[in-house]
Amino acid sequence: MADTRSVRKIASIIRERIQNVHVGCFEGMEKPLFLISSTYPGVWLEHVYDSLFYARLTGDWSLAKNTLSLFIDGQTDKGQLPCYVWDPARAGGSGENLVGYSQTQECVSFAELCLEYVRGSGDREFLPKAYAACSSWENWYRTSRMTTNRGLVEMFVGYDTGHDNSGRLLGMACPGNYVREDGTRENAAVLPPEDGVTPILAVDMNCNFYATEMALAGMAEELGKPDEAALWREKARDVKKRLFDVCYDEKDAFFYDVDKNNEKRRVLSSTILHLFLEKVLDKEEDQDLIRTLLDRHVFNPKEFWTAYPFPAVAVSDPTSKEHTPANSWGYFSEGLIALRATRWMDDYGLSKEFDLLAERWLDAWTRCYDDMKLAQELDPMTGLPSPSSEWYSSTMLFYLYAAERLGYIPALH
Repeated sequence: MADTRSVRKIASIIRERIQNVHVGCFEGMEKPLFLISSTYPGVWLEHVYDSLFYARLTGDWSLAKNTLSLFIDGQTDKGQLPCYVWDPARAGGSGENLVGYSQTQECVSFAELCLEYVRGSGDREFLPKAYAACSSWENWYRTSRMTTNRGLVEMFVGYDTGHDNSGRLLGMACPGNYVREDGTRENAAVLPPEDGVTPILAVDMNCNFYATEMALAGMAEELGKPDEAALWREKARDVKKRLFDVCYDEKDAFFYDVDKNNEKRRVLSSTILHLFLEKVLDKEEDQDLIRTLLDRHVFNPKEFWTAYPFPAVAVSDPTSKEHTPANSWGYFSEGLIALRATRWMDDYGLSKEFDLLAERWLDAWTRCYDDMKLAQELDPMTGLPSPSSEWYSSTMLFYLYAAERLGYIPALH
């Protein structure tokens, strides 16, 4: 158990820091955003959930709308959303360099977050704009990222997944971006040089894609378009079937990425959690599979249920032994993974396990606060932080949530 007085003190500091440092306007913009940390010069698409989650904690939905609109406003004519938008004052750049299109890095379905914003805020005027933008985004994936005609979304570059330095990226020509010889980052629609494995059918990206189509079905229903809603659900069912047919290994009871040759890339990655987080697994229809995945992998202490859950790659996986010392989705337990647990653990009846996850993370960051302030990741075995990005938004938010959930601090609103 963490020390109550220390938790309350740190939670108070976090709230003050968020309000005074992390909530602010980009240079030349009037609407405030929720910023990641001083290490990152803007907002990445994978961090849009931070703003939505902050809205849930505080009851203030304005930052969520501003962040969603930031990415919609940067959408191209072809439907591609930016992977990041940078603040000129922090990035030291200007013009097109401030808006990135070199990877996808969605990680949580943007369409689902748009729908959650509408339902949480009651802002129905935002719904038509979101539906149009997310329909175009879905079409961009279909026209740009299904080049092998397998009906599933493909990973072109490692940064598509946000899993920097992961063993699941081994053998790829571009484990980061596709960068030209002149240093230019190529657009994410362009297939990188031949490497024998790319394009790869990525489990997490297709879970996100499934959730996007289900969210579009929900938007269509709320807009009074039942026929369109039915079509979106049919597309989502097809993605789920293909994901199960192509990526699931019955012997291992695991979902693996699959290369261009239809060979499974057998890395035990935390992408398995995306099947829960994006609600691909139906609690009734898939109940046997759910139990199998939880028992064999998710709550296996030799894989993901470590002393400080959940490592980005199972600690028993051979690739985890060769991890980098920081910012490694090949080993560490990530603040992003912990925060995303709020999207699935209670929903799947795992509240007791979620309480334990929250307690472990709260204890770890309370103990090491004097040495490292709420950073990006923890060692899954020792609970010690890597030297990676202090005052990290997802970690701060999860700390506040865990403190409130476990009764260390009163409700934030």
